[in-house]
Amino acid sequence: MRLCQHLSCDALVSNALQKLDIVAQGGAMKNTKELLGSRIQELRKGAGLSQHALSEQVGIESKYLSRIERGGAFPYAETLEAIAKALKVELKDLFDFSHLGTPEITGRQIQELLEGLSQEKLRLIYKVVKSIAK
Repeated sequence: MRLCQHLSCDALVSNALQKLDIVAQGGAMKNTKELLGSRIQELRKGAGLSQHALSEQVGIESKYLSRIERGGAFPYAETLEAIAKALKVELKDLFDFSHLGTPEITGRQIQELLEGLSQEKLRLIYKVVKSIAK
């Protein structure tokens, strides 16, 4: 099952997630790219896979996976789906940062991000959130 049918969805999700800053343990601010990379690395190591082995299963270069894990790159939705499948986890598990001490997000913060967006973008965001909430 594909998360998004259009490349514009990848860009929209990437832009929205990159705007988030989360306080990790120790008080350091981490953006979502860094948290996602840390989470993928954590799951990969937990599965006993090397970067090389995971990158082969996903069909990406090892260097690209390394950049993702360091928070230097944000993968397309299709790549995220392939990583989740290779790690035998649900897509939403890649975004489970609860153990990293994330702060509460208020409805107002979400509302501010959504204000002024077109109906098309709101529909895409709804589909992404719905798939993660399942």
